[in-house]
Amino acid sequence: MLKKGIMDIRIYYHDTDAGGVVYYGTYLQYLEEARTEFLEKNHLSVESLRERGFLYAVRKCDITYRAPARYADTITCGATLKKVTAAQLVFHQTITHQTTGQLLVEAEVTIVSLTNDFKPTAIPEDLHQKFSGLIE
Repeated sequence: MLKKGIMDIRIYYHDTDAGGVVYYGTYLQYLEEARTEFLEKNHLSVESLRERGFLYAVRKCDITYRAPARYADTITCGATLKKVTAAQLVFHQTITHQTTGQLLVEAEVTIVSLTNDFKPTAIPEDLHQKFSGLIE
């Protein structure tokens, strides 16, 4: 298994504010895309998880903005699985400037497992084992 989701994103004008700097909320979208990439690279598509009854949502996001990304930059977004509990996945995520390697954003994102009626529930055992094998 790959154990890491990494993707490059080019910054477009619509990602920025009037000053050409990426709007702070847009980084949450980039982090989500990197987590999806992590799952898919490890043969866990969002659709296949949903079909199994494994729904999830962000429970907590602790994010530190270190430096801005700007229009026309290319950034690298990464996601690694840090911890698995009975009902949660905890990801460590980074966003760096592709050219300079400068750390722009660092986040810890906690995902909670949900039932079809959006109540917290245990991660199915086979998925829990698979996720546990992806911890870096």
